[in-house]
Amino acid sequence: MWILYALLSAFFAALTSIFAKIGIANVNSNLATAIRTIVVLILSWSIVFITGKQNDIANIGHRNLLFLILSGIATGLSWLCYYKALQIGDASKVMPVDKFSLVIGMALAFIILKESVSLKTILGGIFITLGTFILIF
Repeated sequence: MWILYALLSAFFAALTSIFAKIGIANVNSNLATAIRTIVVLILSWSIVFITGKQNDIANIGHRNLLFLILSGIATGLSWLCYYKALQIGDASKVMPVDKFSLVIGMALAFIILKESVSLKTILGGIFITLGTFILIF
């Protein structure tokens, strides 16, 4: 089932970039990010309330909350940088370079989360890196 959600995530991420590139024309990238964030906030909390999970917030531990907050900060900084790059660069180049985060994320998963390294993941990371550098230069 995770593959279905991952594919849907990829599809919606692609739409996000295309819609954003159109939407940020003549709009400050930081303002555009703030508007997008409000929409995500409303959508996320709506789903929490529709599914009746709002009371589960009391069960979140301090460590979990800390890392969710850190993740939110990282997401916000990523979005601000992404929207600025998207505003001044070609979407067809910005999107793949942004996905270099996959390689960085894989490396961090190996180092911080102690996930197992396989030949497939290393080869995949190498090919993504090569593709990123081909687009940059």
